[in-house]
Amino acid sequence: MPGEEHRRPVGQLLGQDPDREVVITGLGATTPLGGDVASTWRALRSGACAVRAITQDWAEGMGLPVRIAAPLAVEPAEVLGPRELRRLDRASQLALIASREAWAQAGSPEVDQERLAVSISPGMGPVLSVMETWDTLRERGPRRVAPTAVPALMPNAPAVAVGIELGARAGIHSPVSACASGAEAIAHGADLIALGRADIVLAGGADAALHPMTVAAFAAMRALSTRNNNPAGASRPLAADRDGFVLGEGAGVVVLESAAHAHARGAQPLVHLAGSAITADAMDVARPDPTGAQQERALRQALAQAGLVPDELGHINAHATSTPAGDLVEARMIARVAPGAALSATKSATGHLLGGAGGLEAVLAAMAIVDGFLPPTLLPGGIDPEIADLGLDVVGPDGREAPGLGSAASTSFGFGGHNAALVLRRP
Repeated sequence: MPGEEHRRPVGQLLGQDPDREVVITGLGATTPLGGDVASTWRALRSGACAVRAITQDWAEGMGLPVRIAAPLAVEPAEVLGPRELRRLDRASQLALIASREAWAQAGSPEVDQERLAVSISPGMGPVLSVMETWDTLRERGPRRVAPTAVPALMPNAPAVAVGIELGARAGIHSPVSACASGAEAIAHGADLIALGRADIVLAGGADAALHPMTVAAFAAMRALSTRNNNPAGASRPLAADRDGFVLGEGAGVVVLESAAHAHARGAQPLVHLAGSAITADAMDVARPDPTGAQQERALRQALAQAGLVPDELGHINAHATSTPAGDLVEARMIARVAPGAALSATKSATGHLLGGAGGLEAVLAAMAIVDGFLPPTLLPGGIDPEIADLGLDVVGPDGREAPGLGSAASTSFGFGGHNAALVLRRP
């Protein structure tokens, strides 16, 4: 709201201490576009779209109204061992893959395990393990239910898989907030560092919920696109004829580190996580507040914590799922706060990764700064005239060179009225 940017949240006050400044030293991802950050970014830059027809038998056999999705580009079986594939839910597998990449890029740092934390969240949770366990019980009886079923299907299982591997004794956290989960997990990780409770936090989101039950449930809400005959044009954020999101799967994880700790070990930050904020609409379990007031408050708070006035923000990776109500509410909010920022809607290429979306889009915002390139919005249906009239600077299907890009934001919103904003700055 007007004047909100002049309020200084606790995180900003703590962030003024150099020991509490938060930097990102590693990025990791596995997505519908690629099995790691580099391949995902290359495919995104090239204008690729990961949406395609669902090939599993259930897509046709169950008479589902939606038969398109954005599945992983690289299957976990190609990079994980048999024990991990057997014991971990698919969402946990994705969290582990992305975390290993981020940890390696950060230099596999030596850190006191009591100063190392994990904050990784799914939006839906380990859906596949829940459904597989139920199928086993129903078809084969209770004696055939695996003793590993409960550890696999816990909502905190993705974070636990990563935390156990690294021995993260400063805490293993899963702030589940629907489609804002990955971004909220990163914000929570930054708070752990700002409060002095950790030196390094692996943070982000992971989800793998491609299942007939999930597809049917989202379709019943009319939340999914039904463009089965046009997969590549189905996810169309900002278009006038947008008709819902495309369900995807994947993970995005960052290594957060106090600037002092990174400096002490000679690590070069990729970007600073300069600001983060979380708010809630507290209005409806599915519909966003049509005023966008709390979305706006989150972005303004994150900008204020980052020490930026809105006109200084260079880029926004918008939540922009391709839903009729959500895209317009967010577009109007951005027009009020930072109309000059170049806007990308990368779900046009990746589909919607649910809890993994906020994690991945934070990774993509970081890559925009690192690479000096604004990722494209594919725009198969053009731009809604009502959104075009707002005057936003939408990055088109070719992307855009942006050498020297100094700042980028990522916005994430979830069912239940969860709002999260992250602001990154060039080191």
